[in-house]
Amino acid sequence: MAVLLGKAIEALEARYDPALAEPWDAVGLVCGDRDEPVRRVLFAVDPTAAVVDEVVAKGVDLLVTHHPLFLSPVHGVPADDPKGRLVHRLVRAGAALFVAHTNADRASGTGVNAALADVLGLSGALPLEPAPGRAGAGLGRVGELPGPLSLRDFAALAAEVLPATAGGVRVAGDLDRTVRRVAVCGGSGGSLLASAAAAGADVLLTSDLKHHPVSDALEVAGPALCDVAHFASEWPWLPVAAEALRDDLGGAVEVAVSGLRTDPWSLAVGQSADPA
Repeated sequence: MAVLLGKAIEALEARYDPALAEPWDAVGLVCGDRDEPVRRVLFAVDPTAAVVDEVVAKGVDLLVTHHPLFLSPVHGVPADDPKGRLVHRLVRAGAALFVAHTNADRASGTGVNAALADVLGLSGALPLEPAPGRAGAGLGRVGELPGPLSLRDFAALAAEVLPATAGGVRVAGDLDRTVRRVAVCGGSGGSLLASAAAAGADVLLTSDLKHHPVSDALEVAGPALCDVAHFASEWPWLPVAAEALRDDLGGAVEVAVSGLRTDPWSLAVGQSADPA
């Protein structure tokens, strides 16, 4: 069984409306012929060389990634350029590349932040920053845990349900603090700290937090912070999006999630927390 690439793209864009993407983002079809058939689809966070190896080895017709291959404008894709080389390899293999980035972050139901909230077991999760005129859509999520946890135990829960990475889960705040209401933002969500505080969150879980904002946050009454790997915070979307596409296409395509860890960090060396 198969569908045309154009039909698969229509299904993806119905879930992840390009209009929800940031103006600076680069989403949609990167390469591929809409009139070609698609039988196998692979979902991954990043379009890396290793993921393209997997595409070629498994005979995948469509690669769907969260992160764009190109964010800055380009004037060519020569094969001696690392990213251009990936385009050449995909085209030679007859594989298309489709990107759902900030539009997938904001999507309701099967979006990145909805999936992150679900994997942490949050109930009643709503967007931290709702998209105007789009019910259920928006950036981040805030919801309730099934029962209260200490901050220490919440961090352990996050480590258990998210993919293992070298950086693990970093925590800022009183480890014995009670956590009931949780805010999340897949990817770099430090800008949502004020929104998380306004929503009454006990903790904000996100990625790429910087030293000074975290230090400043600890000086005021607000959420504790959990910093996880960027890759790990967005990975839960992959199986959700894959299952949604299979359902939307009536089971006419085979879908899979890449098992590759595309988090760029390979090792974290522990040190004593005692400055003495």
